[in-house]
Amino acid sequence: MQISKNFTLDELTKSPTALQWGFKEQFTPPEDVVENLIDLVVHVLQPLRDKLGKSIRVTSGYRCPRVNSKVGGAAKTINGKVVQTSDHVLGKAADIEIWVDGVEANNLIIDALRELAKNPSFEFDQIIKEFGTEHNPSWIHISFRKGNNRKQILRKASRGGYTITQL
Repeated sequence: MQISKNFTLDELTKSPTALQWGFKEQFTPPEDVVENLIDLVVHVLQPLRDKLGKSIRVTSGYRCPRVNSKVGGAAKTINGKVVQTSDHVLGKAADIEIWVDGVEANNLIIDALRELAKNPSFEFDQIIKEFGTEHNPSWIHISFRKGNNRKQILRKASRGGYTITQL
């Protein structure tokens, strides 16, 4: 299913972990998840792609609960039961990166997001610059929550937690 001129549903649901473990539900997300993925693409990923003028690689989009658990995605225990809380499980987040001439260049994403964020109509929930360096993270987690965006900019610098930074 083509979501926009540059993004497909297959690209947003691919998962080597799901293939390895045989989690077939990964590739047929529920309708509400597909709607959230469409919102993520329309409001964040496609505008970012248009600003960059270059392809963005989605390394992790939607994750079914079993995939999210296997990769160590966000979860919490409620009444003795582990509940997957990652926005990936809801189709509201993607981890992205960009490569130029064989070199990781995620600083280009940060620069483009900096420009897009100047426009008050550009909505996002979280941008998390994960590992790597402040200006060139290893990847960028970006999320969108229709009608409920916090516009948080965070940096995950260590496995121990998050520190708030400015974009």
